[in-house]
Amino acid sequence: MEFQPRVRFGNVVIVALLCAQVVDGALTYLGVSTFGVGIEANPLMLWLMFAVGEGPTLASAKLLAGFCAVVLHLQAVHGIVAALTLIYVGAAIVPWMQLLFF
Repeated sequence: MEFQPRVRFGNVVIVALLCAQVVDGALTYLGVSTFGVGIEANPLMLWLMFAVGEGPTLASAKLLAGFCAVVLHLQAVHGIVAALTLIYVGAAIVPWMQLLFF
């Protein structure tokens, strides 16, 4: 069974976004473990980390983000999922990588 190009694109971008969530979660955990929770730039995440801990906060946030991404994918708004993936890589993953590894 061959996928149509639009379906294949949608499948690729949802997997990319879910992978970005996993990578961001791991890098964020590494960052807050190394530098303390004060390094987190998102005020809501920072507050939640102080309130319930780093692990539960990150797990909950990543699960919610993944669920929302899957809902968008099922609604076939693949362009939005692709844009979110690019924004996520540029605004979350790259800054953590620069801070942690360079």
